Amino acid sequence: MKLIVGLGNIGKNYINTRHNIGFELLDSFLGDINWKKKSYGLYYKDKDIIYLKPTTFMNLSGIAINHFIKFYKINIKDILIIHDDLDINIGSFKIKYNSSSGGHNGIKSIIDALKTKEFMRIKIGISNDKEIDTKDYVLGQFTKKEKELINEIKNNIYDVIIDFKENKSVNYLMNKYNNKTK
Repeated sequence: MKLIVGLGNIGKNYINTRHNIGFELLDSFLGDINWKKKSYGLYYKDKDIIYLKPTTFMNLSGIAINHFIKFYKINIKDILIIHDDLDINIGSFKIKYNSSSGGHNGIKSIIDALKTKEFMRIKIGISNDKEIDTKDYVLGQFTKKEKELINEIKNNIYDVIIDFKENKSVNYLMNKYNNKTK
């Protein structure tokens, strides 16, 4: 069993915000599906893959993920987290494994709940506007140009998800995709 998680915040106020890129990418990857509600999350199960959008809000994402891995008995090495990253240019992404939160509170929550950093992540670049308070920036809407840049990398991210589902190794994925970023 594998768990693929898109991070974000639940609610209409957060749709199309930079912080919700994980939700958006899962939604666009899966297309028109019916999400089911379970404690702490919206999920979709497809054979041996569970897709999850935590409903705990970003900073408590670890609660939802911990609940799902315990309930479905998922090995932590079979988890893929998709989230925003301020330190990566918009239109770029990076695959990471066993790395720190980098100041991302959602990832910090996951590391604290799982008591490990040994899971794979796709960090989606959202850049950083130092003239805007970080909270306001990540909760702000994408501009038209930013959406275009995200759309340019979506197919590569979908390919990462497909390769992850097909049990490609972390090293294989990092070698194959990390050189495709700007």
